[in-house]
Amino acid sequence: MHFRNALIAGAVSALLCSPLAAKAETLTIGLGAEPSAIDPHYHNLTPNNALAAHIFSRLIEQDEKQRLTPGLATSWKPIDDLTWEFKLRKGVKFTDGSDFNADDVMASVKRAPNVPNSPSSFALYIKGKTFEKVDDYTIRVKTESPYPLMAVDVSTLHIISDKAVDATTEDFNSGKATAGTGPYKFVEWVPGDRLVLERNDSYYGTKPIWDKVVFKPIKSGPSRVAALLAGDVDFIDEVPTIDIDRLKKDPKLALSQGVSNRIIYLHMDQFREESPFITAKDGSKIKNPLLDVRVRKALSLAINRDLEVERVMEGVAIPAGQLLPEGFFGVSPNLKPDAYDPEGAKKLLAAAGYPNGFKMKVHGPNDRYINDAKILEAVAQMFSRIGIETSVETMTKSVFFKRASSGAPDKSPEFSLVLVGWGSGTGEASSPLKSLLATYDKDKGMGSSNRGRHSSAKMDAVLAEALAAVDDDKRAALLAKATDIGIGEEMGIIPIHYQVNTWAAKKGLKYIARSDERTYAMGVVKN
Repeated sequence: MHFRNALIAGAVSALLCSPLAAKAETLTIGLGAEPSAIDPHYHNLTPNNALAAHIFSRLIEQDEKQRLTPGLATSWKPIDDLTWEFKLRKGVKFTDGSDFNADDVMASVKRAPNVPNSPSSFALYIKGKTFEKVDDYTIRVKTESPYPLMAVDVSTLHIISDKAVDATTEDFNSGKATAGTGPYKFVEWVPGDRLVLERNDSYYGTKPIWDKVVFKPIKSGPSRVAALLAGDVDFIDEVPTIDIDRLKKDPKLALSQGVSNRIIYLHMDQFREESPFITAKDGSKIKNPLLDVRVRKALSLAINRDLEVERVMEGVAIPAGQLLPEGFFGVSPNLKPDAYDPEGAKKLLAAAGYPNGFKMKVHGPNDRYINDAKILEAVAQMFSRIGIETSVETMTKSVFFKRASSGAPDKSPEFSLVLVGWGSGTGEASSPLKSLLATYDKDKGMGSSNRGRHSSAKMDAVLAEALAAVDDDKRAALLAKATDIGIGEEMGIIPIHYQVNTWAAKKGLKYIARSDERTYAMGVVKN
């Protein structure tokens, strides 16, 4: 992956106390966002993917900068224009004692795109590919046209045992089906209380230093900080922005920070003639204003991103104008964050036929992203200032994602406008383009998280060309062009900011910050 200068303040450390005791082998982590399942194929969500990496390996792994490294595959290469070949690692065992081989890969690609009730499917990484077992340690993958992103797509999928091909999500959550080949093995999950893992001593890679890891979900930021200061946990993620400066000065702590590939953005209903949470100001029905690109652009111009970053995010974020920050592959040189222009926004509303605005309720989670509820409240106030009377409803992520997602091709999800985030699992623009802006197509796995059902034949055509471009420079230019269309011309989503993530550990520990913002026990090392 092309990743240049996308890290802020690599590691901040203030250390005065004695070193960590050498025999400390249990690590307790305070998590800001608990995974919604142990099932590695259920929900393409950062907390779930981070947890899955502890238990289940991938054919190709990603390091802290999302560079590809060998995993269960020792090598991979295209053997002709339409075929990739993966050589699998021999001598690997699952935690139930069974041997890893090609059958497990075939089971994983069969199951992953078909998990019932998945809020965000892995289908987009698998559809359009035909997997073939050549022998026990060779897999070939065929596509209908040249596909240079094969290795990147494969690096998103966790491999399960073929014994679990028909397992339910509950079978994974209970531990019945959680045999894996990762650095840790599953012990127990008590949702809302704890998730316990033990070191997998048969792991084929570098053995983790911790005998046992206990993840404790603590969704309240102040409570996470308090737990760290009290010694109840050794390490926390999602350090509240308001506490960062104070914690940096604490000699008993060590902080690390990094710009993530996560964009915080707004999805807008671009599917229905009448949107359920939009009315005229007197409450009467009106045609969905969000179908008009001028209204969508007006909403973007109404957002004062600099003020939102300064006041809501305490300066720990970067205003966004597209899908990924500068330095990632496929970023457009043409798109900058929209400048705050409330008068221009009002003119666009008037031109679209809404000179007096309208009434709208917006939705989002209150326990998933850094300051998510506060961001939505601030954005709603900015919308109200241009004449769009906006109210806010937030809810826990478990409720929100179920309501905000829909697998039915004949309807869009429940809400009219939502605040969400997307972290690129591949580190390049193809991931959010395929997931967030491509026309929803369940069979092709496209638009799997396109909760506004934006659809553009023009953008889809450029994206398809990009996905078939073998030359990296050509593909990067085409991805940038698709972004120019999907956001610059059509405002399919409204970018707000890129997250900067902060982790904090007690003295003697440090964390290797990751651009995919995942929290790995493997990344917590002794200083």
